Amino acid sequence: MKVVKFGGSSLADARQIRKVVDIVKADPDRRIVVVSAPGKRSSDDIKVTDMLIALANAVIAGGSYTTELNAVVERYAGIQRELGLRDAVVSEIEADLRGRIEQRSDHDAQFMDTIKASGEDNNAKIVAQVFAEQGVPARYVDPKEAGMLLSDDFGNAQVLPESFANLKALRDEKDVVIFPGFFGYTRHGQVATFPRGGSDITGAILAAAVEADVYENFTDVDSVFALDPRIVSDAPAIELLTFREMRELSYAGFGVFHDEAVVPAVRARVPICIKNTNRPEAPGTMIVAERKYEQGEVTGIASADGFSAIFLSKYMMNREMGFGRRLLQILEDERLSFEHAPSGIDDMSVILRSAPLTPTKEAQVLDRIRTELEVDDVTIEHGLSLIMIVGEGMRYAVGVAARACAALADAGVNIEMINQGSSEISIMFGVKEVDRKHAVYALGHALLRIGKRH
Repeated sequence: MKVVKFGGSSLADARQIRKVVDIVKADPDRRIVVVSAPGKRSSDDIKVTDMLIALANAVIAGGSYTTELNAVVERYAGIQRELGLRDAVVSEIEADLRGRIEQRSDHDAQFMDTIKASGEDNNAKIVAQVFAEQGVPARYVDPKEAGMLLSDDFGNAQVLPESFANLKALRDEKDVVIFPGFFGYTRHGQVATFPRGGSDITGAILAAAVEADVYENFTDVDSVFALDPRIVSDAPAIELLTFREMRELSYAGFGVFHDEAVVPAVRARVPICIKNTNRPEAPGTMIVAERKYEQGEVTGIASADGFSAIFLSKYMMNREMGFGRRLLQILEDERLSFEHAPSGIDDMSVILRSAPLTPTKEAQVLDRIRTELEVDDVTIEHGLSLIMIVGEGMRYAVGVAARACAALADAGVNIEMINQGSSEISIMFGVKEVDRKHAVYALGHALLRIGKRH
């Protein structure tokens, strides 16, 4: 049994929706279909989810929202016309949206979730109709009816444990299940959504709940690549990687799907296959719990901009009980999460994402570190990129870090920091953002034998 999820680009218009139907019809094991809201039809298009956010904001602002509402309805009308569905579909969607607005709660975040969720919900109903007209026994399943229970952290909801037992009943469905992604319901019956990209999470939850043999995640790329193809055009595809490798790679910029989406599948040990809606015949990338590997083998190199590092030093820091805890407590108090914390005897670095570190927040954090920890020196550096070298074959292997450092030195890239994960399947390098592409080229050439040095 397979659970299959189709992203927004796979459902952006009528042509794409017909491809989805053909893909599901081609394999009788594809029994549960998770649907996203329509995505972009072209690079300058707008996703339906973004249109719905604009609609919700217009309602919250208290002014006219007619333009935003009509834009959403017209987008669905275009899909309806191209698919040749009955005209009533559009009026039903408009009535649904108006009903959500009229029943607006006083909680703006919850109202936003209610409006955003309509994208997946209405699209799932359209897709179910297309399946039925193609002669495929299929039915739309309401997440509330199925028992998809979430926490009431609106916009950032988490699945509740009892959901898995509730959703397991879908395994016995005779018809193909068309299930909207991205949202569920709180115990009080309110709509709540996962973080952005949450349809991937829905798919993984369903795959775990029904104990699927495979969770197929259809997107607009053939596979996961060993390097970012936007940086290295001849980056090779990865045919097989582990959950651990995918987690490390997705954390540092592999944008195939939301990295949180792997968690339910990982825990249930359900393999994930990344496939292309536009080339379903391509084998894709299989993500499994364990795989065979060669000693010293590097699977992929990922990178991401947008990091900052706090550097601090204090003589005899290592003898001061609780120093690290108090430093991290300051960050927690300021609602800042850290990514890495390499340390020495008398110094420590904390790497965190730059976006939440506003000038005011930065000044406050540095002042607290100076006064509360009485450090000898503290500075902060912005404009950093993190590069992750990942591979199960790196475990216990000798020389990978040396080869990587030599490649960066030869390319004239200065290493700001280096950190190896305790699992030994990843090595993190911090470099200046301006050096990121040069670094990726150099590492790809040295460790994956890709192309020529940039």
